[in-house]
Amino acid sequence: MIGRLTGIIDGHTKNPLIIDVGGVGYVVSVPKRYLASIQPGTTHTLHIHTHVRDDAIDLYGFAAPAELTLFNLLLTVSGIGPRTALYVVDCGVAAVESAVQRSDVDFFTTIPRLGTKNAQKIIIELKSKLGSSRALDLSDSSGETKEVIDALLSMGFDKHEIRKTLEKLDPAAVSVEQKIRQSLKFLGK
Repeated sequence: MIGRLTGIIDGHTKNPLIIDVGGVGYVVSVPKRYLASIQPGTTHTLHIHTHVRDDAIDLYGFAAPAELTLFNLLLTVSGIGPRTALYVVDCGVAAVESAVQRSDVDFFTTIPRLGTKNAQKIIIELKSKLGSSRALDLSDSSGETKEVIDALLSMGFDKHEIRKTLEKLDPAAVSVEQKIRQSLKFLGK
């Protein structure tokens, strides 16, 4: 298994790229945003995930250990393969962690190869692994929460602002009316 490669980036910077380590060229898939920051002929260190399949061995490289850690966590989610996980990591570790903590399904559904069900799986399975202390609140699954969201949407508020506000609500607010009142206080109306 390969854990890290330090070598010279081959003359082209397309994905997957080739990194020359001691005369051996390793083909490594990397996040797209990483490609923009490299120059051919320069030395780079990549933290590697070796993915073994029946018909191939694929290498996935990351500039930072945190990206590799997130990638490995994503692979533990059922239905998420390495290519999809690479698209998610390309959004940035902080952005993904924040989206998981906020239960932001919309964030994940904008990523190629991810639908609503897999986005929800990522949130559910990674929330505890990323250290959340809050209870999971997917708007699609809670009838009361959906009612609050619909009421606030009808008043002209943005869905993203509403989601942020719902995270701030006092757990003692049990009725839909109480949740709407508290939300309006946070939203400034």
